[in-house]
Amino acid sequence: MSTTTLKPADIKVFSDAAMAFFGHTTDKRAAVKTAYLMDRRDSVVWSDFQGLIELGGQYRGSVAFSAPRGLLSHVLLLIGEGDYSDASHQDIVGEIANQMSGYARRHFGQKMDISPPRVLTNPADLAQPAPDAVPFVIPLMWERYEAHLVVRMTSV
Repeated sequence: MSTTTLKPADIKVFSDAAMAFFGHTTDKRAAVKTAYLMDRRDSVVWSDFQGLIELGGQYRGSVAFSAPRGLLSHVLLLIGEGDYSDASHQDIVGEIANQMSGYARRHFGQKMDISPPRVLTNPADLAQPAPDAVPFVIPLMWERYEAHLVVRMTSV
């Protein structure tokens, strides 16, 4: 039985984190497009690079940030990084996942268990979704690129 209802602000905290990353790191704001629920719980939104945090406590599930190589290369260019290797691109999605973790900690408090951010290289590495968690996809536009946040959370 659910004791805590998931609220829009509980999901918005993750898009706020990603948007803050772009605003602070590049001085160019990202924009949130229309969010949607995926049709199937086992569906995957997968781009070139993914960062993930897993959640436990009053909610359980995961939040992933998925971005194309071009977006991350553009970020690397703007921050003056000359290394365009996969490792540098993974560092960027790892930083965004880390920022989501920090925002989640401030929003949900110490009772929320938050895993260290992980960078994923294979769709099979995604955490098993919580059984009742319908994936909520939040598309983000930055410059001319589209990235996605995929929130799979359910209240306990």
